[in-house]
Amino acid sequence: MRILRKPFDRSSSRRGAAVLEMALVLPIFFMVVLGIVEFGRAMMVGQMVTNAAREATRLAIVDGSTNSSVEDWIQEFLQSAIGVDAADVTVDINVTAAPGNDDPGNEVGNAQSRDLITVAVSVPFDKVSYLPGNYLNGKQLAAQSAMRHE
Repeated sequence: MRILRKPFDRSSSRRGAAVLEMALVLPIFFMVVLGIVEFGRAMMVGQMVTNAAREATRLAIVDGSTNSSVEDWIQEFLQSAIGVDAADVTVDINVTAAPGNDDPGNEVGNAQSRDLITVAVSVPFDKVSYLPGNYLNGKQLAAQSAMRHE
């Protein structure tokens, strides 16, 4: 008497292994993708903060500008560009008198020709992050620009 055997099907025995491999790899893959998204966001916001500092310095070196107008411009720009609240943007304006000029008292409106105007802008990454997490919590995205008053 001959016993008929069912041929061995290898695809059905691999089904459980594929599910297990996916369960192990998928969380790591998603963490890497989300990390790429967060660091990409940080780089984009860093560029926008740099752009805000540079453009604000260009605004500050022109006659008729004031500290408050420069700060307001930076806050409006960053609010529209990256969606950060104006209260979360830190702006520091420093006016250094050129040799032979009177001290402007850190006021852009009092600056004279050749005075150095420095604008520093910073935004906490926690306020612009897409994802909750600890990737870059506590980090400041900051930029600084300096130009001579015209």
